[in-house]
Amino acid sequence: MLSNMIPFWTVFPFVFLLLSIALLPIVAPHFWESNGKKAVVAILLSIPIFVWLLANDPEGLLHSVEEYISFIVLLGSLYTISGGIALSGDLQATPKVNTLFLALGGVLASVIGTTGASMVLIRPLLRTNSERKNTKHLPIFFILIVSNCGGLLTPLGDPPLFLGYLRGVPFFWTLRLFPYWALVVGALLFAFYLWDQRAYHSESKEALRKDQAAVAPLRLEGSRNLLFLGGVLYGVFLPTPWREILMIHMAALSFFMGSKTARHHNHFAWHPIIEVAILFAGIFITMVPTLMLLKERGPEFGITQPWHFFWLTGSLSSFLDNAPTYVTFLSLAQGLGLPGEVVGVPTRILEAISIGAVFMGANSYIGNGPNFMVKAIADHSGFKMPSFFGYMAYVALILFPLYGVITLLLLR
Repeated sequence: MLSNMIPFWTVFPFVFLLLSIALLPIVAPHFWESNGKKAVVAILLSIPIFVWLLANDPEGLLHSVEEYISFIVLLGSLYTISGGIALSGDLQATPKVNTLFLALGGVLASVIGTTGASMVLIRPLLRTNSERKNTKHLPIFFILIVSNCGGLLTPLGDPPLFLGYLRGVPFFWTLRLFPYWALVVGALLFAFYLWDQRAYHSESKEALRKDQAAVAPLRLEGSRNLLFLGGVLYGVFLPTPWREILMIHMAALSFFMGSKTARHHNHFAWHPIIEVAILFAGIFITMVPTLMLLKERGPEFGITQPWHFFWLTGSLSSFLDNAPTYVTFLSLAQGLGLPGEVVGVPTRILEAISIGAVFMGANSYIGNGPNFMVKAIADHSGFKMPSFFGYMAYVALILFPLYGVITLLLLR
């Protein structure tokens, strides 16, 4: 088998790419601002793996490229269409209003996807809080709730669940994960409310006066794009390449026929999605040998219990894209010879894989596609986001106690 021929050096480009994403914004921020220079780094690290795969596993390379195209077309179309949907106006940035924003996003994430919900709601949330100063926690909780954990309930919510659906998991099977969704999303909303309440009370009187003076009724602009968004959601059920063709058409129609005023209010720019496209192009190429080694060596480590799959799927979803990580551990579980209740695996193990992939995709900026997009939009809007490792420290404080509770539930 090819997996027995994989040289260990093929792991290093992927590791170096992750380290570049983590460290260069800190040690060379001016260099890392340029998408062109990001592209140079991604290309240089991808070339050795691309050449090796071309010589040894062209089918694996082609499959990874196809997955990347589907991935970036979905993200790009949702980004383009949602960028033309704006909630104009400005609410008073109280803890109650902000919590309701995040709660709405947590529900929408399972309906229009974590990417769609993130792109529709991140800008109005940032605009509502633009007069406040103590707001560093806002985009962080937004990534946790809207860009990740909220998308657990349907295959439309997060790419790994959609891949599971394509491999035979019933569409409505994920609704059985509601108790985990309610536990984590509810706890995060409660923690956010307490955090934001403390931050709100520490605001200066001048900032609160400015916030109150800027209040204006919300009004939906670009409602036509909701039709194009529906077209993208319909396209999810089509086979390749018709799925991608329809999504590209919907994005193009929304850009040329949608509301220019809405895009202006959203400060719409191509820079964030280009950044995501560049970095994930490198990730999708360089991660292939790492996933192959994991698939081969995983059974040797005695991975058999639901909590094993939760932590291993989740840990790798923190840095690998969570969609192929989900598929890898699903395949590993199918090869264990355990009672096959759903697509050849026990229900509890499939639950653990699904929860780990979705929830722990929030652990880093590169765990899930919307994470980097929200970070880029927040930075562009003047909300200073934590560094790569700084963000992970926040996650450890906020999410890891909940992971402990989930582990206990899986041990029952």
